[in-house]
Amino acid sequence: QSQLEESGGGLVQPGGSLRLSCATHGLFLDAYTIAWFRQAPGKEREGVASYTSSGEFTNYAESVKGRFTVSRDYARNTVDLQMNSLKPEDTAVYFCAAIAGSVGSGWEFEELYHNWGQGTQVTVSS
Repeated sequence: QSQLEESGGGLVQPGGSLRLSCATHGLFLDAYTIAWFRQAPGKEREGVASYTSSGEFTNYAESVKGRFTVSRDYARNTVDLQMNSLKPEDTAVYFCAAIAGSVGSGWEFEELYHNWGQGTQVTVSS
């Protein structure tokens, strides 16, 4: 059973915003790196952003820098992805993934991650 569960996906118009949450059941977040990936139809899965609690480091794909923000909600024990100024090319299934330890360079390589959620659909369309 996955320890990760995504929520918050949906349909939004271009220019709109969505906030995704990754619930991390049973994980001690202080000891993990959580990353967000996405996979659009017909495309490979790609890294979107990552959050490392130790030192609160974040990383972003170039395509989302300045629009997306990844953060930790300590009260809900989630890692959230705030997505603003959404574009049709952001349409994809979004996944969160976890790996124990701090990951800096190379965070975007999905092979690193052992735990994955089931994904949540984000559709940006008018």
